Amino acid sequence: MPTLREILIAHSPVLVLDAASSQVQIGWLEFETATATPTPRMSARWEQSADEATTAVFAGLSRLGRNPGDANAFVFCDGPGSVLGIRTVAMAIRTWNVLRPRPVFAYCSLALVAHTLGRSDTSVIADARRDTWHHYQIGRGLRRVPASELSGELVMPENFRHWSALPANVTRVPYFVAELLPRTVDADQFQPTDNPDAFLHEEPNYVAWTPQIHRAPGERI
Repeated sequence: MPTLREILIAHSPVLVLDAASSQVQIGWLEFETATATPTPRMSARWEQSADEATTAVFAGLSRLGRNPGDANAFVFCDGPGSVLGIRTVAMAIRTWNVLRPRPVFAYCSLALVAHTLGRSDTSVIADARRDTWHHYQIGRGLRRVPASELSGELVMPENFRHWSALPANVTRVPYFVAELLPRTVDADQFQPTDNPDAFLHEEPNYVAWTPQIHRAPGERI
């Protein structure tokens, strides 16, 4: 998987979209190659909003003064997090790519936090509902585990919704993508994708159903 540095070198400028938390974050990233130093410097501008993703994405781009058509690639968070927000972002990217196809790269919200912390013994978690948790640990990847299996040092990103009670030993950590990405610019955590969508641990299974006409009890045909 490529690193953010490699993506920027190959495709600058890049539009970053993250709607995993209750704060939708939009970034415009590019490398400034005309500098005195031999290593190009990353330039970034960010906008953040607590509005719904359908509003926040386009309002944020407007405040940045940027057009998605000018981006040479898209980077987005595919989860875990707000499925509705993530799918709204993914739908926008798919629409923009109909007008002009460009590379798309997805990253994991919990992996981003874990690589920033850089501690293999720390688990980053987010609520997966039904008393289960998304669980990411460096070296083990992303899993879904029951609450009873959570142990050791646990951290959870701020502004991530949860429905189950938080574990007693969890610490909340900031989730500001503008600060996290520069600290993980050389981590190989970006997955190329041709079909941007929200992350799923497994594809949904649908139960076959045979339709029947509803009749009152005892009614005869």
